[in-house]
Amino acid sequence: MHSMKKLLGLFVVAAVGGTAAAALTLHFSGKETVIVEQPVQAATWPVRTASPAGAPAPVDFTIAAAKTVDAVVHVKTATEVEAIDNPWFEFFGYESESQIQQGSGSGVIISPNGYIVTNNHVIEGATEIEVSLNDNRTFSAEVIGADPATDLALLKVDEDALPVVGFGDSDEVQVGEWVLAVGNPFDLTSTVTAGIVSAKARNINLLRPDINRDIFPIESFIQTDAAVNPGNSGGALVNASGELVGINTAIASRTGSFSGYSFAVPVSIVEKVTKDLMEYGMVQRAFIGVSIGNVNQAIAEDLGMDEVSGVYVTGLTEGGAAGSAGIEAGDVIIGVEGRKVTNVPELQEEISKYRPGDEVSVSLWRGSKVRKVNVTLRNRQGNEDLVMAPTEREVEDILAADFEAVSAEEARSLGIRGGAKVAELRDGKLRNSGVRANFIITKVDGEAVSSAEDLNRILADKQGGVLLEGVYPNGQKAYYGFGL
Repeated sequence: MHSMKKLLGLFVVAAVGGTAAAALTLHFSGKETVIVEQPVQAATWPVRTASPAGAPAPVDFTIAAAKTVDAVVHVKTATEVEAIDNPWFEFFGYESESQIQQGSGSGVIISPNGYIVTNNHVIEGATEIEVSLNDNRTFSAEVIGADPATDLALLKVDEDALPVVGFGDSDEVQVGEWVLAVGNPFDLTSTVTAGIVSAKARNINLLRPDINRDIFPIESFIQTDAAVNPGNSGGALVNASGELVGINTAIASRTGSFSGYSFAVPVSIVEKVTKDLMEYGMVQRAFIGVSIGNVNQAIAEDLGMDEVSGVYVTGLTEGGAAGSAGIEAGDVIIGVEGRKVTNVPELQEEISKYRPGDEVSVSLWRGSKVRKVNVTLRNRQGNEDLVMAPTEREVEDILAADFEAVSAEEARSLGIRGGAKVAELRDGKLRNSGVRANFIITKVDGEAVSSAEDLNRILADKQGGVLLEGVYPNGQKAYYGFGL
């Protein structure tokens, strides 16, 4: 285990592992993250439940805890970390070997047939993932898909009739409402803490954008004062009725331990992302096509608005959905599908619920009047298409290469732990980037590659710029970059 990474000296990810989410600047446009396509079983989806209208939320936490603890799991990961060259070792004829780093977090079972949601930073780069249930059963888990833009990942274990946490409605969560944070850290079995919702739609600049991989983060966190400590990342935030309202992701701390605030991805985003990963193998991200900022008092007064609230449109994306629908620079977006929007994170959260091709009603303030326009959302390319993640076979075709296994003797002589050896090259991505025959690919964007199957799986989860690391049989190390 290693200590949590600090972000900007304040925000840290509430998990222990080999990787962690990092800082970002807000940007409201981007392309859908490409995710590995896996054959998946149809999931038995949790049924959304609703409390009686006007009824106060119960405060008997024993009910909520009993409905949740068995469906929150411990996630243990193993990640290969490249060894640091040691000249003294080399002088005496020893080879530096890569190390296996252990990490952990929590996860939430959302389907009886074994689908588990957790944070992307909990499993990112892991070569092995093991899931432990509250009853001490353990299972090997595979990654169905991951979405760095929301810091969510979907795992699958081969088991049926598992306990689940039913989805609640994070849109209806109120500031001051009681919630429980349920995690399963460090194999201590499920742990429950209580607190209240401190704020909603928080953007804390936690997630890092990556233009080369078309990652443009979406942050609209639920902030609570429920104690969340290392190992709880990916755990459940539930209301007093035991319904899932968020996935715990980060804590505010200067020490790495809980010191007052924690943050969770709202279940409205969780539900959309996980359904997309199950159905398409990747997130179908919709964009409205605007440059935006929060309304301040000067803007509100200039536009004759009654309150300082809404999202000010500073510009339009060329060929984007907003421009085609008649939205103009200078408009203020105040609602989506009848739901009030007061700031940029709220608008991001609302749009993130939809897919390209969906039509949404957008309420605007323009010319001292409220207007409504129907906007057909588009993808990053400016069209309404839904896209399936590429299969491993399609990745091989894109690379235009055949691969073979690295022999144990060759791996030993080169000081590597396997890899994907280029046996034959045709016209395609690898040849065009300068790769020559017999190059052994050992890493993709820092993630270890032990076989051709590893290479295909990892690349199927990539989009944008990719960096390959490897070595030739003569010991020459090389790096190659290309775009997917």
